[in-house]
Amino acid sequence: MSVTTVTDREAQAIDERRAKADRLRAHGENPYPHEYLDRTLIASLHAAHDPRALGPGEHPGLPHRIAGRVVAKRGHGKTQFIDVRDVSGWIQVLARSEEGQAELFARVEELDVGDLVGFDGHIYVTPRGQLSLAARGVTLLAKALRPPAAKYHGLEDIETRYRRRELDLIANEATRELFVTRARTIAALREWMNDHDFIEIETPVLQTLAGGANARPFVTHHNALDRDLSLTISGEFHLKRCVVGGLERVYMLDKCFRNEGISYKHSPEFTLLEWEMSYADYHDVHDYMEALIAGVAQRVLGTTVIEQHDGLMLDLTPPWPRIKVRDAIRERVGLDIDRAPRAELIEALSDRADSGAGGGGAGDGGAGGGSGSANGRVPDHITWGQLVEALYSKLVEPEIVQPTIFYDFPVEFHPVVKRHRERPELIEHFEVVMRGIEVGSGSTELNDPDEQRRRFVEQRNRRPLDEGEEPYPADEEFVRAMEHGMPPLGGAGIGVDRLLAIFTGSETLREVIPFPALRDPR
Repeated sequence: MSVTTVTDREAQAIDERRAKADRLRAHGENPYPHEYLDRTLIASLHAAHDPRALGPGEHPGLPHRIAGRVVAKRGHGKTQFIDVRDVSGWIQVLARSEEGQAELFARVEELDVGDLVGFDGHIYVTPRGQLSLAARGVTLLAKALRPPAAKYHGLEDIETRYRRRELDLIANEATRELFVTRARTIAALREWMNDHDFIEIETPVLQTLAGGANARPFVTHHNALDRDLSLTISGEFHLKRCVVGGLERVYMLDKCFRNEGISYKHSPEFTLLEWEMSYADYHDVHDYMEALIAGVAQRVLGTTVIEQHDGLMLDLTPPWPRIKVRDAIRERVGLDIDRAPRAELIEALSDRADSGAGGGGAGDGGAGGGSGSANGRVPDHITWGQLVEALYSKLVEPEIVQPTIFYDFPVEFHPVVKRHRERPELIEHFEVVMRGIEVGSGSTELNDPDEQRRRFVEQRNRRPLDEGEEPYPADEEFVRAMEHGMPPLGGAGIGVDRLLAIFTGSETLREVIPFPALRDPR
């Protein structure tokens, strides 16, 4: 059933709830009042009172005022029991039909599951020792016109959970906890960067030329300027321009957009942490990234050992293995890429039904150049570097479980990275992989403007690997900025959504993105 379908039973429930709201209005009561002040969070109420110390019965000397959503309601004779939950927890409220309480009891009977309600009352401890609130006043704060999509204690339909995230949050405590973890992680990332003397830069979302990553941008039209602009795919070039201007350590933590595939590890809209460190190289940067990820995990989760959705324990405790791409392929594939004939590299790659290269940048929407076709045949024009990139991304990266740093990649796909100081066919680039996913990457950044201009031209002249693939943009504005002098520089990025999937043990990015991009419902 589509998430937008309304059954006859639901339609009847909606009509009944609207009728209740209309009756309140007819009696001069607003079912959606403006405020409800001086309430106590339910968790604070629990923390303040020990039911064992208080003993069973009513405690009129302990008044409280709470507000939250009705998540369950049951009646037993002349007593109504209502479970109320706010952002901090839940508590049972009871209302009795006794002298002087008839109106209160009638109002409580009219409540529906899902209503937002305020209660005044005092502490009551049940004979079984459960801390509760004995109601002495009730205020409807928002009439829920629609019944809950499922039981409040476990909405499981995936389609509904992703499309109607509000229902998922209402129903599932785990989802609420996940997005609290998301907020805390983003705050901790920002705090970590600030603590290490980085300056946060707000890079533009609308850019005249989307650069900084090999990805297809979203394009929109700016009416006032009468020109097409691209949604940012990376803030890298703007961060580097700030470095040229004298800000030696800079970062951005914001949304980026890549108009490409959707999968369990790709989202077209994603959150990216990028930074640039003056006077550092790629080894300095991967050491920093290792410390950052482990440190933020400790701050947010209280541990660096994290259980995943399949029960596997992921250990983020430094140090992580550091492996050259050549050694990784030799170990996993059995080929030495420096000595094996081209035919052997092609044969190893062709054994895969899907031989496209490039696992995509950290947290991106499917970036990375392809090096194969859907039928597994490797094109004749593929270069040595593209073969190596494909062997790594298809035969090495998916098999990695524990966090590992791979470094020294071929030059083709990274035109803004310095060539290796000893092997010019390589670049000083690394990737951090865990659970078969690239979570972060970084490089020794190219700071020679003449070499940068040549690389852009080479990239633009390179034959596109996929139909419709855009050549890498030659950003003359960026190169002109480099001509003013850019210091030695190390830069990196972390896909925050991918990192959150690791932190929360989630199986897909759609779990950790509050409102993921989805296809139209069928």
